[in-house]
Amino acid sequence: MLPYSLRFSFTQRFSVPAEDAYRWCTDYHPDDWALMGKRGKRKIKKISDDTIILEDVTYRDGKPVVKSKIVRLDPARLSWTNTHLTGPTKYSQFLYRITPEGNAGSKLEFTGLQVEYSKTKVTSDRIASLERKYREEDSESWRNLARAMEKELGR
Repeated sequence: MLPYSLRFSFTQRFSVPAEDAYRWCTDYHPDDWALMGKRGKRKIKKISDDTIILEDVTYRDGKPVVKSKIVRLDPARLSWTNTHLTGPTKYSQFLYRITPEGNAGSKLEFTGLQVEYSKTKVTSDRIASLERKYREEDSESWRNLARAMEKELGR
């Protein structure tokens, strides 16, 4: 299999202070996939104060996709990384950073560094198409999470 890389990014605004947004975003729960508007299951294993293992089962085209991920938290910078250890996007890494916007708002800066694999060489047009697709999908998930966060935190 030939690996190739996809890079995509977006921002998502929250109507909650940055510290509250960070705590909410990094407080993982088994029902997180439902909050994103997707079907899935999640197991959470806390390794240390700043290290979490996520075992996720999601579904693509009705088939289960199993992924193991390590999440490293950096509360001082209001940031975290999510690195795929297993699954079809093994070695992909996702970077998250919350920045303040005034006293009552914040935004998420998301960067996806996704590794995919193909039996044949992938064209630059196909890579660009996949980057757009994944940016749209992940952005939609974060819009759903923003609504859930703001509802839960009463904003």
